[in-house]
Amino acid sequence: MMKTTQQDFLRRLHDCISACQHCSEQCLHEENIGMMVKCIQLDRDCADICTLTANLVARNSSFAQHMARQCAEICQQCASECGRHEHEHCQECAQACQLCQEACVSYANT
Repeated sequence: MMKTTQQDFLRRLHDCISACQHCSEQCLHEENIGMMVKCIQLDRDCADICTLTANLVARNSSFAQHMARQCAEICQQCASECGRHEHEHCQECAQACQLCQEACVSYANT
């Protein structure tokens, strides 16, 4: 996998934030919201850690690579959970989270 540039990484983080926010909002309107609780929780956690990671990366913090590793873990969990649901918003979120996870790993290993 090619190394991720800082701008590419920030774009992946922002794409993931948007997808997670959209997914969590749409999950709240699903017929069986009880089965969407874990998805909503992970969406919110993922969006939050991506936001923090983006802030650290943008200001070249010495903690950015460390946070990218943590972000990769949560993105992977969110991708797995969203991928279990057939809703279009969940599938789109799973894809964004997977791409973000890959970018996190690449950035953390630079």
